[in-house]
Amino acid sequence: MNKDKKETIIATAIEYDRERDPAPRVTARGRGLTAEKIIEIATKHGVPIKEDPALAQILSRLDIDEEIPPELYKVVAEILAFVYSVNERYRSQS
Repeated sequence: MNKDKKETIIATAIEYDRERDPAPRVTARGRGLTAEKIIEIATKHGVPIKEDPALAQILSRLDIDEEIPPELYKVVAEILAFVYSVNERYRSQS
């Protein structure tokens, strides 16, 4: 593999509304320029970003609006805990 070759960026966005959804679901996914746009939009809107290439790879195989499968609940719960902690820190600084 050529070390100078840039790896393809993969991004997956998930959403979880505990009052509406039985499980988190994929709301966006993409590679390359599409992934960069997903990250750009998330950053612009203050959405926390957690870098986990292996998980992004797995989640990118799901369809848009598809619920996260039960075998991924634990790792997705860790990400949601990260997001909630970032949100809480942000609120306490305001």
